[in-house]
Amino acid sequence: MNSLVMLRSPAFRRLLRPVADLIDQRIERQVRSAVRRRTEPAAQSGPDIEQLVRDVELLRRRQLTFELLLGPHGRRNSRMVSEAPLERLHAEVAALSGDRDAAVRNVAAAFRLLVALESLGVGRIAGGTMNICGKLGTIPLLDPPNDEILEIGTLYGMFSAGLLRMMERDGRSPSLTIVDPFAGVQLQPGTSPPPDPTGAPVDEHAVRTNLGLAGPAGAAARIQQGFSEDPETRAAVSDRRYGVIVVDGDHSAKGVARDLQWAEEIAAPGAIVVLDDYGDPHWPGIKDALDDHLKGGTRFTYLGRAAHSAYLRAS
Repeated sequence: MNSLVMLRSPAFRRLLRPVADLIDQRIERQVRSAVRRRTEPAAQSGPDIEQLVRDVELLRRRQLTFELLLGPHGRRNSRMVSEAPLERLHAEVAALSGDRDAAVRNVAAAFRLLVALESLGVGRIAGGTMNICGKLGTIPLLDPPNDEILEIGTLYGMFSAGLLRMMERDGRSPSLTIVDPFAGVQLQPGTSPPPDPTGAPVDEHAVRTNLGLAGPAGAAARIQQGFSEDPETRAAVSDRRYGVIVVDGDHSAKGVARDLQWAEEIAAPGAIVVLDDYGDPHWPGIKDALDDHLKGGTRFTYLGRAAHSAYLRAS
């Protein structure tokens, strides 16, 4: 038998297996030793490989826990926060309010409230985290002239519940009116919306449940089912002048234009009007409608924007 044939034989490979195993063990020990030498100069008693593995596993479990609480599970948007967008939002809210300390404080309070409401409520709050926190944090800082609030388009009513609580934190006594068609899903022209990712139907019962999280002010809220362009709907809630109007209904240019014109009629002097999803590339009609509206005769002055919301003040 020549040497090549002998090396390929099963018997010879079995004979050499213990030697190969011994070589593998020595290589593994050398690798472990090299890793320890690299970690020990930075920390004289640094963790060994086993400890590092345990630490990584612990971090993975903690990450999974945070993902279940703040990730996109059961909603369309993650609630995880990054430093750069948060700092940008602080600057935008500070520019609108003129008070950076209050802006930082209110945005933090709004974030905690957002997480709490979505944890306890039915459904979700529509929109990105920075946009929601921007609206909740900014509106009280702009000192509306009265505590009457109108929300055009509410989805599950959870944002309104948060706004009531933020206004109360500012020492106010808010009174809420909501207009929404409650069509079972989130309606927008030109789209065929699927069932909500939360699995909850969009109806008045869900809204009432969520408003209950805001205490007496939520329980006392006035809800008008219907589309904001319907004369009957408008007549039912045009009995007062509102200090805050949140426009978050029909996102088409035509629909936004109609809602802005209605807001001109029912906004109190000095009222704050918030136009949601302004500048969002998914809804170009919103910016187009506001830009066109401000070119004509209007009571509204553009104050600025925070995240994807524009803020106006009525004369």
